[in-house]
Amino acid sequence: MKTITPPNTTLTASDVILGLMRISQLDDAAIRDLVGAARDAGINYFDHADVYGGDHACERRFGDAITFTPAEREAVIIQSKVGIRDGFWDFSKEHILRSVDESLAALRLDHLDVLLLHRPDTLVEPEEVATAFDSLHASGKVRNFGVSNQTPGQMDLLRRFVTQPLAFNQVQLSITHAPLLAAGIAANMAGLDQSIDRDNGILDYARLHDITLQAWSPFQKGFFDGVFIGDRENYSPLNDALDEIAAAHGVTPTGIAVAWITRHPANMQVVLGTTKPERVRESAAGSDVLLSREEWYRLFTAAGHTLP
Repeated sequence: MKTITPPNTTLTASDVILGLMRISQLDDAAIRDLVGAARDAGINYFDHADVYGGDHACERRFGDAITFTPAEREAVIIQSKVGIRDGFWDFSKEHILRSVDESLAALRLDHLDVLLLHRPDTLVEPEEVATAFDSLHASGKVRNFGVSNQTPGQMDLLRRFVTQPLAFNQVQLSITHAPLLAAGIAANMAGLDQSIDRDNGILDYARLHDITLQAWSPFQKGFFDGVFIGDRENYSPLNDALDEIAAAHGVTPTGIAVAWITRHPANMQVVLGTTKPERVRESAAGSDVLLSREEWYRLFTAAGHTLP
């Protein structure tokens, strides 16, 4: 398992993250098996959000099932997110502070290693975010900060006031859902839909400002409409390429889908959403695969993207 030190942090982080948004209905033994499989595979980074499962439910299940010794706690990175409420988004100081306290209580922890602001709140008052972050950092409740699904302009607005580095941006990315990468490859190509910049240059902004991108839904065809691995009706050339490249590297197509993201020199992390230990192991194996340029671009074009 490869590790990275995200810029603007002192963390040593696996480049594969276990996301825990689907564990609310698992029993303690299943959660322990899932987390144990991740740790055995070298994953030390675990992703939560206050909204997962509804009202901190997934965080609570994790806290009920997993007890860390002091040494174990120091060896893992616990991340959560705040801002999504029932029918609206909320980056107010009051909500951020209250939700972090509730997350810590649910997780049975005294601090978060990373806190991300979830989907952008257009009513954000960045001064309030700055005050909340200052309070959380000074109290030791949160050590590092970032955002999720935010554009460069939205981050610049926050950075004008927030004193802590915004070290992460968690965004959707997979081989088939790749406007983050594909638009730049097709830049200036009039009439080609791929050339439309849908995020105002998140990738280049992240690389220029030392922000680590975390790729969520790394196996999704699009926006929660199923996985592309094994979907030969819609993605036959891609699955042929995945099978051949996986065989060449001694991993599964799942591992190659992970390797496609971690191959990028932006040093992205991949956020898994599975509850199956075997899928965790398959995904983690992809971390050690270094795709060639030919293999990377073969997968890119097999997914339907264009090299102009």
